[in-house]
Amino acid sequence: MKIRSSLLLVIIISLSLLALWGCPKKAEVTATPEGQKEAAPAAEEQKPEAAATEEAKPETNERAAAGAAGLQPVYFDFDRSFIRDDARSVMKANAEWLKANPKAKIRIEGNCDERGTKEYNQALGQRRASSAKKYLTDLGIAAKRISLISYGKEKPVCTEQSEECWQKNRRDDLVAE
Repeated sequence: MKIRSSLLLVIIISLSLLALWGCPKKAEVTATPEGQKEAAPAAEEQKPEAAATEEAKPETNERAAAGAAGLQPVYFDFDRSFIRDDARSVMKANAEWLKANPKAKIRIEGNCDERGTKEYNQALGQRRASSAKKYLTDLGIAAKRISLISYGKEKPVCTEQSEECWQKNRRDDLVAE
């Protein structure tokens, strides 16, 4: 009887360890706290005439610099983090730009619309950025050239409460560093 209970205990412990080993790992969420400003190297490199005429926010400057660099944002469906079929061509173009500029490093900024809690959107933004990074690495871009950050719902490009506006906020911005 004692051997049977010991064997049962060993089996239960083994199954418990296997179950815990197979559980998904906690997502790494990174973000700049709301009270702190992020360093903007792109702002330091602006030409004097562009700085004098530009009255946009620093985030807008970064997006404009990324667009000028040939990097385009990638958009996502509601509550999803996989690369959509219509975004694959954008990701391939971004990968081609990175291959043409082998010394360039980028930051993928995961963003969400305003719906959902702050914590949930931080995690969703991180999954979206990770998904874009995986797609780029699958296309041959070195992972060490890509950093990730999730802004969740903290950096909207549109503030109206409509599906058209929310779609613009569900995105990954690729910013040259």
